[in-house]
Amino acid sequence: MNFLKISAAAVCALLCAACGDSSREETLIVATEATFPPYEFREGDRIVGIDPEIMRAVAESLGRRLVIEDMSFDSVISAVSTGKADVAASGITVTEERRRQVNFSLPYVEARQVVIVPAQRGVSSPAELRGKRVGVQHGTTGDLYVAKHIAEPERFQNGALGVSALLAGKIDVLVLDDQPAKVFEKKHPDELRILPEPLASESYAFAVAKENAELLAGIDAALREMRADGRLEAILKKYTADGAGTLPAWDDAAGASAGTAAEKRAGTPGAFYTNFVEGGRWRYLANGLLVTLEVSFFAVILGLFFGFAVAVIRATHDKNGSLKFADFLCRIYLTVIRGTPVVVQLLIIYFVIFGSVDVSKTLVAIVAFGVNSGAYVAEIIRGGIMSIDEGQFEAGRSLGLSHAKTMVHVVLPQALKNVLPALGNEFVVLLKETSVAGYIALQDLTKAGDVIRSQTYTAFLPLLAVAAIYLAIVMLFSALLSRLEKRLKRNER
Repeated sequence: MNFLKISAAAVCALLCAACGDSSREETLIVATEATFPPYEFREGDRIVGIDPEIMRAVAESLGRRLVIEDMSFDSVISAVSTGKADVAASGITVTEERRRQVNFSLPYVEARQVVIVPAQRGVSSPAELRGKRVGVQHGTTGDLYVAKHIAEPERFQNGALGVSALLAGKIDVLVLDDQPAKVFEKKHPDELRILPEPLASESYAFAVAKENAELLAGIDAALREMRADGRLEAILKKYTADGAGTLPAWDDAAGASAGTAAEKRAGTPGAFYTNFVEGGRWRYLANGLLVTLEVSFFAVILGLFFGFAVAVIRATHDKNGSLKFADFLCRIYLTVIRGTPVVVQLLIIYFVIFGSVDVSKTLVAIVAFGVNSGAYVAEIIRGGIMSIDEGQFEAGRSLGLSHAKTMVHVVLPQALKNVLPALGNEFVVLLKETSVAGYIALQDLTKAGDVIRSQTYTAFLPLLAVAAIYLAIVMLFSALLSRLEKRLKRNER
């Protein structure tokens, strides 16, 4: 399940487009992910940090009104390259792969990739990372570095989730940028420590669309002015954990990535090759599909088990008033599960219920989605049971069948025929709900598409491929369900 964020800025942009207003040209829309202190984070309703403060100064220099859009990190560059935002400012490292999609400003800070480890565990240097469960923030250069040089990492939506997994023992180490790592270490001084030897050094810069050379020049001019009058260094010192930011060395080549869109297309491989062939990226989709099918299949079975049990208990209580305590427990289950989002349930099961147990993330996902689906299946089946004429119960009892046997042999077969379309719809919904499994670093089909996007910085083809695969699965399932319904109807003749 994907969550749609509608901000005031987005609404304003829509209104401006509808009215033909030119106010978009008077704003500077900045894409960021505000869970990356000290570069960007929230204080109350405001997004603050190094990047927002620099961007406020840049917007003032350009005479434009600043609008900050908070989104996932793996979407910030895509937002710029597709025109949804003017600038990406989210602690973005300059890499050649990213230069294919966007231009970069002058770098404004030097950073390092470091390793965070539990204070009481034996990892003492980056050389010992092989064979360890390495966590990363999805889409970062730490993600790319670990995948290329160490092993396939466990990818979390943001650094905070990665730290939570590290503290809970779900991973052995976490690779993160040095300044955010210092913030987390300061919050957990007795539990976390940073290895002194960094994995890599890098420079941060702001990303601008290839076609927007004028904006890039304006940002560079503002950065030069801020460095000359000391404001840039003051901002870095204000927010960094050690009170000192490292300014990069600039030369004439710094930030020079302002090739034209035509040059970009001519100098890079085709989009299909880049997204699916290069580096064997199609394997992400293949492996993600297997995970999605595995989780969905076993979650359906678990959901049916819970659903049948709860439905029979509640229907029995409704008909003869028995099983009062069991019915009370079932009502609590239905209220809690249907009243809370599935992604919250998934995180609670992963970090709380199985917090001290080292279990497979696939098992966690099966339990979470199965328990969630069971609540909806229960009400669907209960509705089917209650729709059966009371005379069917009476006929079964008159033949000497017990209430339980009447329910199993007479009522449930008829109820299942009635609710089969609704059950099929619930299973389709369950299949698509598994798309949030990435919150616990489980690489399902949707997460696989996100991994490809984070490596190629293109949105269209990875998202289209994921959507097409989901659509194919749903169409196949719907066809099988339709055949089953027709067969059951023939048996009624």
